[in-house]
Amino acid sequence: MYAFSPRLLLLLLLPLLPHCTYLPSIPYKIDIQQGNVVTEEMVARLKPGMTRSQVRFTLGTPLIMDVFHNDRWDYIYSLAPKGRITEERKLAVFFKDDRLFRIQGDFPQPPAFSEPPPAFFVPEASSGFPAKTDDAESDMPNGKATIDFLKENQKNFYKDHQ
Repeated sequence: MYAFSPRLLLLLLLPLLPHCTYLPSIPYKIDIQQGNVVTEEMVARLKPGMTRSQVRFTLGTPLIMDVFHNDRWDYIYSLAPKGRITEERKLAVFFKDDRLFRIQGDFPQPPAFSEPPPAFFVPEASSGFPAKTDDAESDMPNGKATIDFLKENQKNFYKDHQ
């Protein structure tokens, strides 16, 4: 009898190699989680007039604190299992005089930001001064048109500023 040579054995076993399920996929890709995890519950706790430290306590340290835009903090989160981005969320928090002024991003507006102004609020038109004419805010009161405009254009905004 003839002995099997190693080359012949390899040649016979080579077609069976793809059926081995225990071999890992090459190259191995890990799950990548980057940024700040911000939930809808965290965003719902935001209220206009909060200080920077209160916002930082509620949402965590922002991912981006731009030197040129001191009144804006950006929270960005992305999840990429096996190298494919499946989830990406963005939230921008704006301050005016070191107080929370407005928010913009992939989350629904908290109830505190959609409430009508307090009863003692005096509109600019009745104060004797000429009203400011801003196309986005002139259609609807309380700046709701601005929020809708920002929601519609947020994807273009982030694409243009990256």
